[in-house]
Amino acid sequence: MTIGVSHMMVPAWLLVACAGAQAESVLQGQDAYGSWQADKPGVVRLIRPDDLPKPGASPSVSNPTRVMARGEAMPQVAPGFKIELLADGLSDARVLRVAPNGDIFVAETGPGRIRVLRLGDGGKVATNEVFASGLNRPFGVAFFPNGDNPQWVYVANTGSVVRFPYRIGDLKASAKAATVVASLPVGSAHTTRDIVFTPDGKRMLVSVGSASNVAEGMGSPPGGLEAWSRTQALGASWGYEAERAAVLSFDPQGKDRKLYATGIRNCVGLAIQPQTGLPWCSTNERDGLGDDLVPDYVTSVKEGGFYGWPWFYIGNNEDPRHAGARPDLKDKVTVPDVLVQPHSASLGMTFYQGTQFPSEYRGDAFAAEHGSWNRSKRTGYKVIRIKMKDGKPTGEYEDFVTGFVVNDTQVWGRPVGIAVAKDGALLVSEDAGGTIWRVTH
Repeated sequence: MTIGVSHMMVPAWLLVACAGAQAESVLQGQDAYGSWQADKPGVVRLIRPDDLPKPGASPSVSNPTRVMARGEAMPQVAPGFKIELLADGLSDARVLRVAPNGDIFVAETGPGRIRVLRLGDGGKVATNEVFASGLNRPFGVAFFPNGDNPQWVYVANTGSVVRFPYRIGDLKASAKAATVVASLPVGSAHTTRDIVFTPDGKRMLVSVGSASNVAEGMGSPPGGLEAWSRTQALGASWGYEAERAAVLSFDPQGKDRKLYATGIRNCVGLAIQPQTGLPWCSTNERDGLGDDLVPDYVTSVKEGGFYGWPWFYIGNNEDPRHAGARPDLKDKVTVPDVLVQPHSASLGMTFYQGTQFPSEYRGDAFAAEHGSWNRSKRTGYKVIRIKMKDGKPTGEYEDFVTGFVVNDTQVWGRPVGIAVAKDGALLVSEDAGGTIWRVTH
């Protein structure tokens, strides 16, 4: 099957006026890049495609963090909000998903298990059970069918999508082994796979990151992008990047395998926007072009859309490592909706549909920024709020939870998963200390 590429698409924030936002209250241009030292709940940023520096404007720097114990440190939230520790002692706590009855499913990726937390009086954890173990780096979790009475829990492992029979309230999987629904590409580099179902329940979408930074030494697939898409959909191979840097589509039984979108380097977090039914990706862009390239992004994903990787980024900006390789694609790249500080490592995301927060938050998105390693001035290590107006992104995002960085070399937490609890609180996991936090208003 052939999946075409969309023509140059303009992000919604270029079309939507940012009503009510005062220019002096929004960090723009180079000021929006900043570092962790400028992070504070309420700080708003707007990065536009025109704000990008040229490749190599600054050196590419390896600047990994050292994780230290949290001690008495606490995340910071804006006045009017409260943040409290919900759970600790977890191992590699990553994606969070909330079942219809309020149970919190936690993917502990490293140990290969899914844990269930049930809250009791006062919003405290009353029950803590392992739902399933023996999995292969599980990450994404989804309940199917949609609605109040799902029959299955789907889990996206690195190399497969599996499912367990499920009845509301189950704390342990009733089946001794999971049923494999679909195989997924495996290999080097990005191992996370997230999973969502479309609102009509007919399609299962799975994100698969690239096997490399920027397809180094791979050249161009024979026959061009259309042929690449066709061979991917048939399960054939273009080196080790076949069906990677993409969002894949299946039916709920794992059949009708297709490419939904391509050229997305690493869509770590997938979420469905309730207002539109569109899938959104929280994306890690490429490394090696300097401190302020390439911005990560959070974007709606159009079926058949091509987002540039590895030849272009943020529209028709050519990656110098593939200079002249694919001029035919230059004007066929979909520009992401919301650009995020480069190297932030944008991971889990969700849309806020609760009523616990003020009404202006309803419909906005939240994303977890795991934190940079390829930047001399550390950035990320926070939760951001992506602002919407009438269901469309304004392009702005706001620091919502900060305080995970200790100094220029040390951090105590790295946010990963985001979910909305049944009572409307926002839940945030971080995998450095194995904690989950609960934000209320």
